[in-house]
Amino acid sequence: MSGLSLSFDTPQLAQQYEVRSAERQFLHGQRLIAELGVRAGEHVLDVGSGTGLLAEHVAGLVGPTGKVLGIDPLPLRIEIAQRKARPNLSFQVGNAYALGELPAGSFDVVYLNAVFHWLPEKTEPLKQIHRVLKPGGRLGITTGAKDQPNRLQSIKKQVLSREPYARYPEAQAGTPHWVTAQELADLLSGAGFTAQRIEAQANVHHQPDGNTAIAFSQASSFGNFLGHLPESLRSQAIEDIKRELEAFRTPEGIRLEGKRLFAIAHKPASH
Repeated sequence: MSGLSLSFDTPQLAQQYEVRSAERQFLHGQRLIAELGVRAGEHVLDVGSGTGLLAEHVAGLVGPTGKVLGIDPLPLRIEIAQRKARPNLSFQVGNAYALGELPAGSFDVVYLNAVFHWLPEKTEPLKQIHRVLKPGGRLGITTGAKDQPNRLQSIKKQVLSREPYARYPEAQAGTPHWVTAQELADLLSGAGFTAQRIEAQANVHHQPDGNTAIAFSQASSFGNFLGHLPESLRSQAIEDIKRELEAFRTPEGIRLEGKRLFAIAHKPASH
């Protein structure tokens, strides 16, 4: 994963993600699953399953005759997810670039919830997902919109453009690789999918303070939020970002407003 490190994750970050994602990523994911129309008996692949909250929800929908497999490249998060395993729900360490061990045409549904932006190169994963889907199978994606960043993302970018942080050429190494709606449409089409729906939806949430906002981003980015900086500079960068965030705090907290892309596509049925 170019520019990203899986080694920054810690048991604490993994556990924080388990708790914090329930308030945000999990809720977005539930809406995605509802739109995908997951049914009893279907086989579903969760790419980037994290600690398995959404996969566990999906396992309840497919029932005992269905099957859900969650994969994630972060062993500490899969360790938490495996506590949720049951006969129709399993997890394993894996990633979107290496689906070769999965049989072609073996899934009815594949989804990436708050994951697509962590894939630097997106064509190969989409092609592999296309291969493992059955003809007529569905793909669901939620991801941040490149042209609609939230306040924390904008402030982080501004702070890292200044000295002494700007002297490090990989200053954006831990930044997600977001796309626009048009770029996503082109990627899906290029991989052989037919897009049914791609739209930018409002993504508004409040964090009580700067510390909480940054902690959420640390957990969500598996420690990559400022991982590219020398350790001696990280604390100061966090303080600089936090100070600017706090300037926007109101009695209801810090409003982080951006856009989230929501996409549903399918693999054309065989003729």
